[in-house]
Amino acid sequence: QYSFKAVFGPLVLQQELFEAVAKPLVEDLIRGKNGLLFTYGVTGSGKTHTMTGSPGDGGLLPRCLAMVFNSIGPFQAKRFVFKLDDKNGVEVQSEVEALLERQRREALPIPKTPGGKRQLDPEFADMIPAQDRCRAEEVDEDNVYGVFVSYIEIYNNYIYDLLEENSTESIKPKWNSCNTPVRNGDFVPPQSKILREDQNHNMYVPGCTEVEVKSTEEAFEVFWRGQKKRRIAHTQLNRESSRSHSVFIVKLAQAPLDADGDKVLQEKEQIVLSQLSLVDLAGSERTHRTRAEGSRLREAGNINQSLMTLRTCIEILRENQLYGLNKMVPYRDSKLTHLFKNYFDGEGKVRMIVCVNPTAEDYEESLQVLRFAEMTQEVEVARPMDRPLCGLSPGRRLRNQEFREELSRKLEMRGGPVGGEPEEPLAAELHLQSLPPLPSCELLDIHDEETLPKLIQALEQRQKARKALAEELARTVLDIKTALQEFDSSVASKENSMQGKLTEKEKIITGQQAELERRDKKIKTLEYKIEILEKTAAIYEEDKRGLQQELESQGLRLQRHAADRRRLEARLQGMVAETSSKWEKECERRVAAKQLEMQNKLWVKDEKLKQLKAIVTERPERPERNSREKEREKPGPRSVSPSPLPSAPAARLRRRRSRSAGERWVDHRPASHIPTETLLQPRIPKAVPVAAPSEKALAKCDRYLLTHQELASDGEIRTKLIKGDVFQTRGGGQAVQFTDIETLRQESPTGRKRRSSLPDPDPDPDADSEWTDVETRCSVALEMRAGSALGPGFQHHAQPK
Repeated sequence: QYSFKAVFGPLVLQQELFEAVAKPLVEDLIRGKNGLLFTYGVTGSGKTHTMTGSPGDGGLLPRCLAMVFNSIGPFQAKRFVFKLDDKNGVEVQSEVEALLERQRREALPIPKTPGGKRQLDPEFADMIPAQDRCRAEEVDEDNVYGVFVSYIEIYNNYIYDLLEENSTESIKPKWNSCNTPVRNGDFVPPQSKILREDQNHNMYVPGCTEVEVKSTEEAFEVFWRGQKKRRIAHTQLNRESSRSHSVFIVKLAQAPLDADGDKVLQEKEQIVLSQLSLVDLAGSERTHRTRAEGSRLREAGNINQSLMTLRTCIEILRENQLYGLNKMVPYRDSKLTHLFKNYFDGEGKVRMIVCVNPTAEDYEESLQVLRFAEMTQEVEVARPMDRPLCGLSPGRRLRNQEFREELSRKLEMRGGPVGGEPEEPLAAELHLQSLPPLPSCELLDIHDEETLPKLIQALEQRQKARKALAEELARTVLDIKTALQEFDSSVASKENSMQGKLTEKEKIITGQQAELERRDKKIKTLEYKIEILEKTAAIYEEDKRGLQQELESQGLRLQRHAADRRRLEARLQGMVAETSSKWEKECERRVAAKQLEMQNKLWVKDEKLKQLKAIVTERPERPERNSREKEREKPGPRSVSPSPLPSAPAARLRRRRSRSAGERWVDHRPASHIPTETLLQPRIPKAVPVAAPSEKALAKCDRYLLTHQELASDGEIRTKLIKGDVFQTRGGGQAVQFTDIETLRQESPTGRKRRSSLPDPDPDPDADSEWTDVETRCSVALEMRAGSALGPGFQHHAQPK
């Protein structure tokens, strides 16, 4: 849920919306305060309709113009009394200067602004509300007013004047002879308008066309003339989609009358210039929905970027106010936010109308729009103080009008001048009075011969007088011509002198214009440097934030490393203590084993001495028997060896082939096998030598031989020949079952074999010492299976010792 100051349904009237939103801004405009009204929403949500309206139902813009002229209509100044300068200011001209300016403008071959009595274009005539006579209250009647309008658009982050003649010709794409756009030159940036800041820190567009209008119809016709030049295009979501942000600016200049209520005060400090900006923002859109390509895609990107900059500025203003921060607001990132920077800083009132499309496809985008609009309500800006009064008594205009009406009434009653002085007779009347009077021309008798001669004589006298008067008139005309010629010569001389002075003044003006151009260039250069410095400062700030984040991350990393180091030291100390105790136990075990070994050696020496004593003391010599016979005769105790693990054979054992068929052996000798230089060497006929067991070799043979070498306890190499039978498993592999072990070892003549069993505590001196060989039984099985990593089925089973 989102909360707003007012919510209007889809059936709301334009008049209701105007009275709730735009009317307070127009009242502030007439009071000398600035205002900003803009529409915001996704594409196709009705922003342009809300601002402009439809035939028969005008929108906010024509209603604002109607209210302005309804309020100040009888108090407007004549044309060119107010004159705007190039520094976002206004000057007041005298009536003579305004008259000369009007004559000069009428002589120029420029299109005249539409007059109030001119027939309106039927395309927009019914958009102007004629019945709504809405007007502001408390209009200062002692002021004179002048209204100026201008219309600009922000297209691809460039500012263009929509009222300028042929303003859009320079941005058309260039085409080659193949009727296709030139590569890398589809859109050549034209010479767009720039932004400047006046002495009151307000942003304006220098060189923009500003037209003085005197009626609602005239102002709306100027708007409609610029509206036809605005860029619109067809997209998948809107048949007439606005591709630029349009800004219609209404400036109201007002100045007080003098103490007599007759003339306008020309003091610049008393002139108030306020403006109302009506902005129709282009709608935000997603390219995957509009399917924009080429120039439409570039336009959509610039529109979304400018709206994102507007949102960023609002968010930073909100954070600065909520948390007391002093973050820099990036107004210069977009021409839209840069133009209205003074409004966000508190110089005027801002109103925003959020247009929402109820379609389900725009649900997510509408939520983002509503979230942003709700956030903007939390931004508070400081309001400027009211302008002080001029100090003159109110009601001056009314008193002057009453005085003029009373004067004209007295003149009508007296039929002449107010003082009653007699008028001077005209020259024609004096000439008629100097002529002789005509006699009576009435004929009463046909025989009257006196009347006609008298009439003829009078007429002749009048003819003579007329000739005299004509001669006198000719002389007078000649004298006047002579005087006029003298006057012309004097005027010509004065004109030559004035022309010389004017030429000097023009030279001075040319020099001053050159100086102004130089300073303008210098200002542009400084503005460019300032912009570069601001970008550099922003880059440095970003680097600073990045370095601070990196420093914090490095600090956290060092803390983690220190903690890990402490844990590692504690762990190492524990390991050292554990290792120390372990080695102490190992040393004790080795000392005990060494003591036992020394005891065994001493016992062996004692046994040798006993045997030597027995040999010396023995008288009859008996032939010695070998160890094999002794072992068979005496069932002495054998060393306990681990029993093999019970393992079921992988497959049914088959009978061994007869030796007559010929056995084939797999001679498995590992790569680490060391050849011995003994006379007796194992030789196996028909053997397949391998370094590692493989299924292919086992499939060809019936017997398996593994040659294993190890180091004996006396330091000699002991070779074991482990023999086994090869069987085929159910899985298609080969299995080996070991059956016998042969041991080959070398002995030194001076060495003795190690006893494998414990010594008898009570040895029989007559009995020979018994020695046993190594274990002949083996509890190791090796099985080959298909798919093993060591070969086609290799398994090794052994009982852990």
